[in-house]
Amino acid sequence: MKKVKYFYNTQTLKYEKLVVSLRVKVLRILGFLSAAIVTGAIFLSVAYRLVDSPKEKSLRSELEGMKEKYEALQGRMKEMKGTLADLQDRDNEIYRVIFEASPVPDSSRMGKVKRDEEASQLQSFASAEIVASTGVLLKELTNRIKAQEKSYEEIDKMIKNKQQMLASIPAIQPVANKELKHIASGFGYRIDPIYKTMKYHAGLDFAAPSGTPIYSTGDGVVEEASLSDVGYGNHVVVRHGYGYKTLYGHMLRMKVKSGQAVKRGDVLGWVGSTGKSTGPHCHYEVIKNGEKVDPVYYFVTDLTPEQFDKMLKLARSGNQSFD
Repeated sequence: MKKVKYFYNTQTLKYEKLVVSLRVKVLRILGFLSAAIVTGAIFLSVAYRLVDSPKEKSLRSELEGMKEKYEALQGRMKEMKGTLADLQDRDNEIYRVIFEASPVPDSSRMGKVKRDEEASQLQSFASAEIVASTGVLLKELTNRIKAQEKSYEEIDKMIKNKQQMLASIPAIQPVANKELKHIASGFGYRIDPIYKTMKYHAGLDFAAPSGTPIYSTGDGVVEEASLSDVGYGNHVVVRHGYGYKTLYGHMLRMKVKSGQAVKRGDVLGWVGSTGKSTGPHCHYEVIKNGEKVDPVYYFVTDLTPEQFDKMLKLARSGNQSFD
């Protein structure tokens, strides 16, 4: 049953029934609704700030997981960077030193200009700090790896070239001489066997029985295999490359021809006494960059330190040459 309200009218001095107009009712309803809306908005705002929604909880958990993975990724990249730095040090300090090559500068490995450009572009992305730092480190590692791969390719070429060079440089004696009994005359000024005056002797004389094999002292190509009645007589010149040539004179007979490729240890001919010679021997010369040098320093694979010392003394004795 609806309650009826009364009020005391002071003018009539009577209690009269309270009648509320429609306008007042509408205003009251609107005021209540406004208050409810404002209160609800305040409540939702506070709840939104203090309480995560299920979606927000999921995103927050995913973000934490991504941070952990990012930190682990950063750790692994730093380890890779350290390992790569060790490889770069070995490259510069060991491998390139062995092959007498210039070290690769660090600025070339990093690609600094490209790295700075990359960083400035990354700063405009979302989560700029994380993206930029990760991107810069990855770019640096990529540049370093590419530079290292290129360096190793160069070293591989140097190894192959070095192997070929080591095989080509004269490094053995032209006749079998393990006991060091065949050195007859050394490099430098010696007594000419015919004119009996001091004359420059540009090689080593190896005295040996006629017909003893004469070997190529390194890989190369026969530049000359010619016969003459004076001078070197039957002689062979081998071009080894890398600025080196060798000459073998006074042969009894030659086995090779001009233009023929030879390997270290191949027989070029046999000991004789043709040309200007006083007895069977092999006159041996080493020519480096057009200059005749002392061959005794090129018997590296044939001699022990003690044997080299002995040969040096024999080659330096001031005796008479054979040619």
